[in-house]
Amino acid sequence: MKGFYSASLFFMLFLVVFDGFAQPSKSKTEKQPNLVFIFADQYRRPSLGFLNEDPVVTPNIDQLAKEGVFFSKAVANHPLCSPYRGMLMTGKYPLSNGVIANCQSSRTEFGNYLKKEEITFSDVLVNNGYSAAYVGKWHLDGPKPTKPGEKMIWDAWCPPENRHGFTFWHAYGTHNSHNTPYYWTTNAKENEITTIKEWSPIHEADVIIDYLKNQNNQRANSKPFALFWSINPPHTPFTQVPDKYKKQYEGRDYKELLNRPNVQFTNNKELKRGDRGVDARLYQAPDYFASVNGVDEQIGRVVQQLKDMGIYDNTIIVFSADHGEMLGSQGLMHKNVWFRESYEIPFIVHYPKKVKPKTEDLLISVPDYMPTLLGLMGLSHQIPKTIEGKDFSNVFYNKSVIRPDKQLYFGSEPENPSSGTRGFRNADYTFAVVKDEKGSKFYYLYNDKKDPYQMTNLWGIDKDLDKKMERELEVFLRQMKDPW
Repeated sequence: MKGFYSASLFFMLFLVVFDGFAQPSKSKTEKQPNLVFIFADQYRRPSLGFLNEDPVVTPNIDQLAKEGVFFSKAVANHPLCSPYRGMLMTGKYPLSNGVIANCQSSRTEFGNYLKKEEITFSDVLVNNGYSAAYVGKWHLDGPKPTKPGEKMIWDAWCPPENRHGFTFWHAYGTHNSHNTPYYWTTNAKENEITTIKEWSPIHEADVIIDYLKNQNNQRANSKPFALFWSINPPHTPFTQVPDKYKKQYEGRDYKELLNRPNVQFTNNKELKRGDRGVDARLYQAPDYFASVNGVDEQIGRVVQQLKDMGIYDNTIIVFSADHGEMLGSQGLMHKNVWFRESYEIPFIVHYPKKVKPKTEDLLISVPDYMPTLLGLMGLSHQIPKTIEGKDFSNVFYNKSVIRPDKQLYFGSEPENPSSGTRGFRNADYTFAVVKDEKGSKFYYLYNDKKDPYQMTNLWGIDKDLDKKMERELEVFLRQMKDPW
């Protein structure tokens, strides 16, 4: 028996050392990985160049996907700016963290902002020895409340005590001045705004490169860093993009560029949710694609700096987006609907030092990002017990996980959380129910496998399937304690 146990122990050690898919354990001398989490506002999944869908050129993002893990089924559970950020930072869904809609002054009284007492992604990292930095659009603070009829305030200064551990700050609440952006820097007071006359992604890449070089002690050299970069373009206004990126689309018909078969060039008046501004804005589509190309180029500059400094291999690089952009699909513009162009988002995790490249079809949701990345960083034991997301870091090593069978779609208002739209996506279908102000319900059901562009609403064709989807949604929402 003694010989048996010795042989077994040797075999187990062999597997740990040589199995390329076994989850690595950190030695005492191994450096913690840095993290660069990049998310571009309104960047839709079809605008990943390697997918060959939209007419874009994204070689730098393509390379991250080629060398990393591309989560092909990632969605923005509430495809809107602030709710995505709230879910990313807290690991909780909107009803639990209170960021139910975009932060602005008419919603502040309802607690629609990131709370100081939340334990956030950045809090966990800082408490475990990281220097944390935030660059770009924050959009998680509640401006001073305004009453109905008063002009709404969208932007808000974030005081240092509300920054959840971010000790380097070059950010703003929310604005759409891409060519003349303004920022609050780390030590700036509320009335001390820095305005820049340069396209915001270019300027922010400059700031990040300087941060990485650390010549002005922007971070602690002895610590790993966690940098979050929220790029506003390709968010509206699409036209605010440098001419050098626009040149590729000169003389090209926007109707030709919008090559998805579900694009409509007139407004869809039948849908009960969504922005119908295609008639007035769809001609700007080439500028959207130009912005995508520009964003990719600036990401490439930051990646090159990591390589030049020799820290590329020990840096986890993530690329994502807070939501997509309809851009005429279904006769709609922009976001906040369940259709794939709005709902699906990029999610690429690049860490070749430890993780082999692959495409992963896990039905991952935004609250899962925080625990999954903490798990990848060796901090699974530090994941807050209060979060609702799951740690799926074992998928990076081809280990088994309990795979979710659906992803929530949520759309509501903070003054009435039981309002709006609810739905889910599973392996085969997308299902959504819109409830209007009178309580009437409108149903949308699509077979994503047979109808990938979601051009045929199947509701009412198969009553058994309808009932099944309704029952599943009811069970799902009860589990989440949703008042809807």
